[in-house]
Amino acid sequence: MTRRDPDRTPGADVPSVPAWSRHIGRFLAFGVWDAEVTGADLVPSDGPVILAANHTGVVDGPLVVGVAPRGVHMMVKEAVFRWPVGVVLRASGHIPVDGSGGRPALAAASAVLRRGDAVGIFPEGNRGRGDAASAHAGVAWLAVNGRAPVVPVAVLGTRRTGEGVGHVPGLRRRLVVQFGAPLHLERTAGVSGREAVEHANEAIRAALSALVASASERTGLVLPTDDPNRAASLAGRRRRGAA
Repeated sequence: MTRRDPDRTPGADVPSVPAWSRHIGRFLAFGVWDAEVTGADLVPSDGPVILAANHTGVVDGPLVVGVAPRGVHMMVKEAVFRWPVGVVLRASGHIPVDGSGGRPALAAASAVLRRGDAVGIFPEGNRGRGDAASAHAGVAWLAVNGRAPVVPVAVLGTRRTGEGVGHVPGLRRRLVVQFGAPLHLERTAGVSGREAVEHANEAIRAALSALVASASERTGLVLPTDDPNRAASLAGRRRRGAA
């Protein structure tokens, strides 16, 4: 595991997103797969912004990076950085999220926003159904404290019912990415920081859920009906209970 220097400024070691990283993403999105993109013009062309996407499969991150109209620093589970691909992820400017609640990652992402860059995050946390029925508060904390607009992003087609969360879509599979209108979520006078984050979190979750439902209805691409992570968790609890 990588040791952190307590004196290092969070985000100082996160490089800008290189052009080659975006080219790889675009090749995957439009060369390997058949991605349809709408609403990209809704993403602010400069200044801090957060892209909040639903999460069903392992390729959601590379897909968002490939179709976004500007470089995006994706927040990715630290475990993935231990694989050989971790070298590429770090060089691409992506941000590892550890198991301590994500505080170092949030600090790094906040620093990236302060320098006017874009951060990509999956509010649901884990790959699952992708319906945004729930959301972790990290994205809301970043939005409120980083004073950055949040653009909801609906991703469809990367995982179908019955496919595992690590499944890689086949060649030329039709995928859809739809960007929504930016949400501007600020703490108002008389509202505590905690309340502001809670309100922002529900606003983000509701907007993302509505966008996913709308994109699915428009395109005919449906979300998977299963949640492998939940099924595995239930199975584990049953095994422990039987022991």
